[in-house]
Amino acid sequence: MIIIGAAAGVIPATMMMKKLGRKKALLIYVGLCSVACLLASQSLVLKSFLLFNGACFLMGASNAAFQQIRFAAMESVAAEKSATAAAMIMSGGIVAAIMGPEFALIGRQFTAVEYQGSFYLVALSLVVAAAVLLFYKPTPLPELDKDQPARRAIQLLKNPNFCLAVVSSVVAFFVMSFIMTGTPISMHNHHGYSLEDTKWVIQSHISAMFLPSLVVPYLVSKIGIRSLMAVGLVLFSLTIAVGSFNTSVLGFWVQLVFLGVGWNFLFLSGTALLPSTHRQGEGFKAQALNDSVVFSMQAIAALSAGAAIAFLSWQSILLLCLAPMFMMLVLLVKTR
Repeated sequence: MIIIGAAAGVIPATMMMKKLGRKKALLIYVGLCSVACLLASQSLVLKSFLLFNGACFLMGASNAAFQQIRFAAMESVAAEKSATAAAMIMSGGIVAAIMGPEFALIGRQFTAVEYQGSFYLVALSLVVAAAVLLFYKPTPLPELDKDQPARRAIQLLKNPNFCLAVVSSVVAFFVMSFIMTGTPISMHNHHGYSLEDTKWVIQSHISAMFLPSLVVPYLVSKIGIRSLMAVGLVLFSLTIAVGSFNTSVLGFWVQLVFLGVGWNFLFLSGTALLPSTHRQGEGFKAQALNDSVVFSMQAIAALSAGAAIAFLSWQSILLLCLAPMFMMLVLLVKTR
C-alpha cells in the first residue's frame, strides 16, 4: 500500500509543488505523513487492518512528495553539480537504514499496544524534518519559453535521452523491488535459512543501495552518466549470474549487494540525466512523468513478486529480470 500510494501520489504532489512552491508543499506533506503515522498507531489500538492500510497509503503518497527533494537539491546548484546534489540526498538513506529499524525496536514497548510507540517516533522525526525545512530557500525556477508552445507530457517521450533517463530509473526500481521482495521468502521459507541470516542479507542490501552515493559524483566525473548506467546493468547481470548457481547464504548476500549497488548507479544516473532532457520551464512536468512511471512499475514489481515466488523457482525469477535489462541496453546503445 505504501508503494501504491507513492505511485498514485506523484502527480498530485508535483502539481502542488508547481502551484505552491516546493517549500510549502513539502511542509504540507510532512504534516500529512505525521497524521498518517498517528492513524497507523491508532489502527493498532483498534486492530483495524483497513485503517492501517489507509495510513500506509498516505505514507506512500507523502513519500512521492519526499522523492521530489532530490530535484529540489539539483535545482539549487549549477548543472554540472546536479549529480553530486542528488547523490548527497540519496546518501541520507544510509542514516534512514540505521534509524528506521531502531525506531521500530525502541518504540515497540513504549505503550501497552505493541509498536504504537514506533509510529510516534516516526511522527517525531517528521517534526524535526519540518523544522529543517523552515530554513530551506527554494531556487526560483525558469519559466516556460513563451516563444515555444507548451508541450504535453507524452511529447517528452519523443526525446530518446528523456526515455533513457526514465527507463534507467524504471529498470533500477523494477528489478530491485522484484528480487528484494522475494528474497526473504525464498531464503527463509523455501531454502530454510534462519531469520538472522535473512535479516543480515537484507540489511547488507539496504546498505549497498545507499553507500555508493558517496562515490557516484566522482564516478560520473570520470566515466560519465551513460557509462555508469552500463556498470549498473553489469552489476544486475552479476546478480542474476550468482543467483542462478549459488543459493547459499553467502550467495544470497553477494546477489543482494550487487543488486543494491546496481540500483544506486542506475537510479542516480537516470536522475542526473533527466534535467538535460527537457526544455526550460518543463521541469515539473518531466519530473511528474518520470516518477509516475517509476513508482508505478515499482508497485507492479513488488505486487507481482509474491505470485512469482509462489509459482516459480528462484532462478526463473532472476531470469525474468533479463527482459527489462535488455530493453534498457538497446536504448542505451541507440542513444550513444
